[in-house]
Amino acid sequence: MISIKLPRDQKEELIQGIQEYFEKEGLEAIGNLQAESLLEFFLQEAGPYVYNRAVEDARRAVLERMQAIEDDLYTLQRPVHR
Repeated sequence: MISIKLPRDQKEELIQGIQEYFEKEGLEAIGNLQAESLLEFFLQEAGPYVYNRAVEDARRAVLERMQAIEDDLYTLQRPVHR
């Protein structure tokens, strides 16, 4: 299984966001450890889907750019007169 590692500052920001979400939604407040466990769960479960989607989006963007480059190269061709 793919393990997504985040820099500590990003992880702390996400943990705080989870805690704020629980508070905003009127749910039972959770501590850092609970929020971190929830984050780890979602990274493990949803992370591969999100990662694969990002890879697919990047692949599509590269292919589109390659097609644009190919089109640009065709416009650079000069007619050959015989």
